[in-house]
Amino acid sequence: MPVAIALGSNLGDRRAHLDWAIGQLATYLSQLRVSSFHETAPVDVEGPQPPYLNAAVVGRTALAPRALLDLLLNLERTRGRTRPARRAPRTLDLDLILYGDRVIDEPGLTVPHPEFHRRAFVLDPLAEVAADWRDPRTGKTVGELASSKTPRAGGASARPAR
Repeated sequence: MPVAIALGSNLGDRRAHLDWAIGQLATYLSQLRVSSFHETAPVDVEGPQPPYLNAAVVGRTALAPRALLDLLLNLERTRGRTRPARRAPRTLDLDLILYGDRVIDEPGLTVPHPEFHRRAFVLDPLAEVAADWRDPRTGKTVGELASSKTPRAGGASARPAR
């Protein structure tokens, strides 16, 4: 099944956290494609936070949606993610964005990710590696969603990090 996952980090060695996660995901995803890294301002947070480093990966998996979500949550915990409050800073954030053309609405699991189509920090990296993938809810491609967002959608424009 083709899947898209968004990655983010704004605590500690952000690049190392993302590189580690990509290495772990390569074990579970075949045909892995990785976007460039984008530095972005935090979005919808309370108080000041450090900037995020974001990326997206796409690949194919044999894992069921719930099993993939459990894997992502376990990888976050392994890398030191805690959840003291909603939208708190994080060492690693892994979001299941798309799972093929499936629409899933279960307790604790919503796919496509309910916010992805409004977030530059997800759409810009995802468009690099999956511009032609379609959002099964809107029918629009990731490229169309990325090009139609307003400059402030999801915060400051994502910039490739060097």
